[in-house]
Amino acid sequence: MAPMVKAPRRAAAPLYEQIRQLIVSALAAGEWKPGDALPSEAALATRFAASPGTVRRALDELAAAHVVERRQGAGTFVATHTAPRDAYRFLRLVADGGTAGFTRRLLHCRRARATAEAARALQLRAGEPVIEVRRLLLRDGRPVVLDDLWLPERHFQGLAAEVIDAYPGTLYALFEARFGVHMVRAEEKLRAVAAGGDAAALLGLPPGSPLLSVERVAFTYGDRPVELRRGLYHTEADHYRNDLN
Repeated sequence: MAPMVKAPRRAAAPLYEQIRQLIVSALAAGEWKPGDALPSEAALATRFAASPGTVRRALDELAAAHVVERRQGAGTFVATHTAPRDAYRFLRLVADGGTAGFTRRLLHCRRARATAEAARALQLRAGEPVIEVRRLLLRDGRPVVLDDLWLPERHFQGLAAEVIDAYPGTLYALFEARFGVHMVRAEEKLRAVAAGGDAAALLGLPPGSPLLSVERVAFTYGDRPVELRRGLYHTEADHYRNDLN
């Protein structure tokens, strides 16, 4: 009989990483909401029985991931999509001429059943209820982005066209303020495509025009996927910009 070999014991995560995870868990539980100030480093150090330096490193990791925001002389705050400078943090389309901002035109917001693809991306059961949103983003009256979104209904009970139209800010700010869902990070896939008839008509382009397709899955605290989005970008006068560190 071959001798038994014990599986190697996995080393515990560094203390700062454990504290980072505990803070994220507290955020997910709603202890601190977007825009709230976190306790001081000294208070967190007492809470987690750690040194202020260890807590500072955990907060630095969270700040680098845009989960919290450091404000000089004011402290550390939970990141929020309602802040003007973060309003379009996940939308990387920039006008060549420097024009900022978009106007929005909602095309529909309706209840649907998750397709197999949407269910897989959002970790749902096939056929589970989702909210399906389609809208146009316009710059200076010119359609630039055609967005299709799928959202798990269980996280967005009551989302309707009237709610979207009545809210003055971005969708992510609405999700945060009305439904308590804060988008922390996203994964995107980009590819070049030709405009189909429906998309071409909505974007005011000839069929077959070149578009940039951006598929995004957005995650809230705890790496839970809560949005599948497919955007078709008309980049004749705009470009996709990403800052790499």
